[in-house]
Amino acid sequence: MTNGSRVIKALIIAAAVFAPAHAGFSAPQSLRSMITGSVTSQPIGHYEFCKALPQECDVRGRPMMPAKVTDHGWTVIRDVNASVNHAIVPMTDAQIYGREEVWAYPVDVGDCEDFVLLKRKKLMEAGFSAGDLLMTVVRKPDGEGHAVLTVRTQSGDFVLDNLNDEVKLWSETRYSFLKRQSSTDSGRWVTIENGTADVLVGALQ
Repeated sequence: MTNGSRVIKALIIAAAVFAPAHAGFSAPQSLRSMITGSVTSQPIGHYEFCKALPQECDVRGRPMMPAKVTDHGWTVIRDVNASVNHAIVPMTDAQIYGREEVWAYPVDVGDCEDFVLLKRKKLMEAGFSAGDLLMTVVRKPDGEGHAVLTVRTQSGDFVLDNLNDEVKLWSETRYSFLKRQSSTDSGRWVTIENGTADVLVGALQ
């Protein structure tokens, strides 16, 4: 392979992995859904949240296929993502509570986990299953930790993010995906096996 060919291939791979959702890119089936692995550690903030509100974390269910989302459902998902993003002022836990890792339903201010909790609550109230609405821990390109909401659908796993009003397929973001809530137990967390950049690029080669 010539140097020119290698450069072209690298550009194609980069464009595929990081293409915005509205660009018409269709991810291969292997990248449309996350592959989850073993049970892993529950974030301390979520553990404390579950202690305070145990009813939020005791949802159990059998493994099921994700739901097929209707056009109306997609409208609801996009509206919830954008409306919560604009209703809540981003602030750190240190600024709000004077300490780190406090997960709570926000009223007017909150950090990324609080945005996720509120979006999850609103979508459940709209009729979405808890097993398809999963809090997810990611790492941003700069290495900073972050939380987003994953919505499982038959079309793939989509991300609701307080840093972006656009709902994107998870593999079209620039995040590394580390772990998320189990789809069968809202109090457990599982690893994400195909969530790093090298795995995503490898799937396109």
